Amino acid sequence: MNDFDFLAGHWNVVNRRLVKPLSGSDDWDEFPGRSAATRHFGGAASFDEIEFPTKGFNGLTVRVYDPASRQWSIYWASSASGRLDTRPMVGSFDGERGVFYGEESHEGRPVRCRFVWTAGSETARWEQAFSDDDGQTWETNWTMDFTRA
Repeated sequence: MNDFDFLAGHWNVVNRRLVKPLSGSDDWDEFPGRSAATRHFGGAASFDEIEFPTKGFNGLTVRVYDPASRQWSIYWASSASGRLDTRPMVGSFDGERGVFYGEESHEGRPVRCRFVWTAGSETARWEQAFSDDDGQTWETNWTMDFTRA
């Protein structure tokens, strides 16, 4: 249940986001971020806030561990949208790699979404990918490379 303990603390983040996901484009936008994360419930919950200073918005993530299923539920909120996503990403870690799946909407159509976390003490990585063919193929559309501040 302590899978996200590595994230506690302050981080500098390099974001790369695909400008037009699921369009065949390879045009990426790179921008900085600053993140502060905390652990709660003895490691069974994790919270972080990230600031995107050049984008003018912040985000926050709440992660909660279910000991019965041995899985995490991840929820995202953004100051840009002013709402909390109520459909969680759900998954687990195998060693230092965590994989989480959920449902998203992209340009008004449903897509599968996948998060991949790679844990580390001084660096970490998060990736988001979409699939519009029910998980047969995935397109990574956002990466965040974390370096401990």
